[in-house]
Amino acid sequence: MGGNNAGHTIVVEGKEYDFHLLPSGIINPKAISFIGNGVVIHLPGLFEEAEKNEKKGLKDWEDRLIISDRAHIVCDFHQAVDGLQEVQRQAQDGKNIGTTKKGIGPTYSSKASRTGLRVCDLLSDFDEFSSRFKNLAHQCQSMFPTLEVDIEGQLKKLKIYAEKIRPMVRDGVYFMYEALHSSSKKILVEGANAALLDIDFGTYPFVTSSNCTVGGVCTGLGIPPQNIGEVYGVVKAYTTRVGIGAFPTEQINDIGVLLQTRGHEWGVTTGRKRRCGWLDLVILRYAHMINGFTALALTKLDILDTLDEIKIGVAYRLNGKRIPYFPANQEILQKIEVEYEVMPGWKSDTTGARKWEDLPAKAQNYIRFVENHIGVPVKWVGVGKSRESMIELF
Repeated sequence: MGGNNAGHTIVVEGKEYDFHLLPSGIINPKAISFIGNGVVIHLPGLFEEAEKNEKKGLKDWEDRLIISDRAHIVCDFHQAVDGLQEVQRQAQDGKNIGTTKKGIGPTYSSKASRTGLRVCDLLSDFDEFSSRFKNLAHQCQSMFPTLEVDIEGQLKKLKIYAEKIRPMVRDGVYFMYEALHSSSKKILVEGANAALLDIDFGTYPFVTSSNCTVGGVCTGLGIPPQNIGEVYGVVKAYTTRVGIGAFPTEQINDIGVLLQTRGHEWGVTTGRKRRCGWLDLVILRYAHMINGFTALALTKLDILDTLDEIKIGVAYRLNGKRIPYFPANQEILQKIEVEYEVMPGWKSDTTGARKWEDLPAKAQNYIRFVENHIGVPVKWVGVGKSRESMIELF
């Protein structure tokens, strides 16, 4: 779910790739990558991204990419509307949501109001598509009188993109069904954004426009729930957030600065500085309640290497009383007091560690503490960017 609002940086053999719409598996020449119906696709963005990664050595991606015919299209004017909405929010409320201005929200709005345009429409009768495109553009213009749309120019471009993607487009439901029922295939679903950016379960309204929790696997690909096997949660050894919204364990001090600089915490999509704070186990437990993790990947442990002491958020207090849930309301979330467990730092370089035994005892204790608190085993520990820096524990 989502679109090119999310970003994943993948490092393979010393090369850094940035993916937004392309699945990360596209770098594996043996894997077929699939963009599901839950994704909203900005076609110029897709090809621009492919081109950038081709310069870094990505080859023959067109032969390995399949696109669901039911995916919705992000038009250029959706991106313009996104920008205008943010300006409007800033003027009205004195604050915006901090969207990536990639047109994601407006596209999902069109989808929900049944005026959206899908890949299958683009590849079918182009005259019919054009008239629906014009209607949608005019609808957006009536809501935003300052919006300028070069209708003919955008349609001309879309017609070219239609032919470029035509060989990649398939019926996504049938494709997934076949993949699930041929015994030889391993299927890995890549999620983006994070549990707390989920439209239903995130820190609303500072969220994305889709379900980026486990339910998105069923609705975003057309997979039945009983086909979902393992669910792996990916969590940093500390907490980060890009854009505004409540952040109870945020450290607006030297610790926050240290995490931000040592962790190179900049958003892949927007280049914004990420806000940083201590690991928040209330959030992690909440994400587990929704997703039902079978194992965790704890990443960027090495960023904590230099700290004398490390805090972990273990509980929330509201008006002095412990609460067992993660509050839905932003104003209440701002009033939360966090209860911390303080642990001694290991004060040594973990980036060379390749197996559990290589980690300092205090780092091992930190990991075990997280496991015991959440009740989910940590299967991987990350101590650097490269694949070799992922320690597999079982």
